[in-house]
Parts: sequence; C-alpha cells; structure tokens
Amino acid sequence: MKTPTLFREYIWLVNTIYRAGKISLADINTRCMRTDMSDGLPLSRTTFNRHKDAIEDIFGIYIDCDRRDGYRYYIGNEEVLREDTVQNWMLSTLTVNNLVSESMSLQHRIMLENIPSDGEFLETVIQAMRENRRISVKYRRYQSVEAKTFTLSPYCIKLFRQRWYLLGKFDNGGFAMFSFDRMEDITLTDGTFKIEKDFQAGDFFSECYGVVIGDGTQPERIVLRAFGKEKYYLRDLPLHHTQREALPRTDEERQQQETSDYVDFELFIRPTADFKGQLLSRGAWLKVVSPQWLADEIRQWHEDAVKMYG
Repeated sequence: MKTPTLFREYIWLVNTIYRAGKISLADINTRCMRTDMSDGLPLSRTTFNRHKDAIEDIFGIYIDCDRRDGYRYYIGNEEVLREDTVQNWMLSTLTVNNLVSESMSLQHRIMLENIPSDGEFLETVIQAMRENRRISVKYRRYQSVEAKTFTLSPYCIKLFRQRWYLLGKFDNGGFAMFSFDRMEDITLTDGTFKIEKDFQAGDFFSECYGVVIGDGTQPERIVLRAFGKEKYYLRDLPLHHTQREALPRTDEERQQQETSDYVDFELFIRPTADFKGQLLSRGAWLKVVSPQWLADEIRQWHEDAVKMYG
C-alpha cells in the first residue's frame, strides 16, 4: 500500500476513535466500509494492530482497549488532541491536507494562508535539536542594515501567527526568540549542549501570549470586556489557556451584565507588546477593564491612531 494511502487511513482511524470516545472494532469496520478507502473489504485485526502501532510511532497517539467494556478502543492520551501539541497540530494539518488533496477540482475555491519560512532551515534546526548540537545563525533584525551571527543552543520551535520561531539559549544563560523568515543562514557547529531535564516548552511559554519574552513584563490578572459577537469569538478561540469567564462579584454587577450585551473574561498573562497589539486589533469590540494602567495605555494608543487620521 502506498504511503499517502496509509497516512490517510491512520488519520481516519484516529479521528473516528476520538470522535466516538470508545468504539469496537466491529463498529470501526462498519464506518470504514462506508468510505472509499475500504474497497469493500473490512479492516482485519492484523491490519488494525499494524495501524495502531504505526500511529503510536509516528504521531505519539496511543490507542488503548478497554477489555471490561466490550473490547472497545479509545485514545489513551486524548489530551494531546485538545491542546497546543505537536500531535494535535500534525493530525489537524494532515487531515486538512487530505481533504484538500481530494478536492483539487475545488482548488480555486479553497483559500489558504502562506507560512513564510525556509524548509531547509527548519530541517537543520530540528536536526540540531535531535542531536543536541549548537548552531550558528546569521540573522538580520527588522530595521537592521547588516545581519549578525549568533551561536546558540536550539531549545524549541514555535509556530505563531503564520511564522516559525526558534527559542535559543546563549552561553550566559539568556534566551532569545528568532523568526525563521529573518534568518539568512544556519549551520551546525561541533559544539553540543545538554538541555535541562525539567525544561518544558509549554511551561516556558505558559504566561506568554505569543513569542515576546525577556522584556521584564510580569504576569498579572487581566479582565477584558467583550461586546456583541466578540464574546462568542473569545469563547470559541480563547486568547490564552488561562482565559475564563469572569463571574459577577455583586448583585449589581450580575444585573448589569444580564441587561448588557457584553461578557467579561479574565486571564493571567504577561501583557507584552504582542498581546497589546491583539487588544488593539479588536477595536471597540474589546475593552480592558483592569488593570487600569493597561486600560490607559490601550486608550492612549487608540487616541494616537485617531490623530493619525486627523
């Protein structure tokens, strides 16, 4: 069987089990027979087990069996399909790729976003991360005339707003972010590094909105007021994993919220420049309730923008 066909079957199998919660092999076959993948043949247990092992090896997604519940299968680590993990991103991307590749007759009606980065650089960085090799990066920042070369330890990569970023650590222990589209060259060095055992990329960025780090901004509780349809957008696509709907603290607040077209959300986050930019982009649909200093700063930026159109 060709590799693209196998990947298509892997993706279908994971999505089918995940959506079902728990499902027997017989029910999997019933659904499989309705697709054009089956060619009219059921999925044998041997083939199913091979697919299950391959899915674990390629995606890191475990398909377990509950023998006490009718030998029904389920995703053993389904949390990776709900969070910002490599598994979730990979599965979602491949699922979309499959759908698009099967719909080439509609390509003029399917609009995608470009991610500006050099695949060769991404491959080099991933190789360096795998081998714990230090790299030399020739990098030109915005508004800089000449590029500078940095030697660093590649700790992790992050996709944010259509751009790939590299988190690098210097000899002095400091960290910095590098955008792949600003890199002019990357080379592997002979030097190696040992990443700290307790380093977790998710924990490192847990208080961040995007990729701004090291500017001294401290995390704090922020309350945002979303008006109109914006409250639905924030419910579906939270700005941060700490986002929660803020419950009214008094009867007066509760009555005011019930009679008004808004919902308050609270977050615990570092209000860095990229987060402030997101707030500004929502215009009059999103208001900072607290802290007051952030509300004043956003208001001032809006006033400055109005003056530009004066």
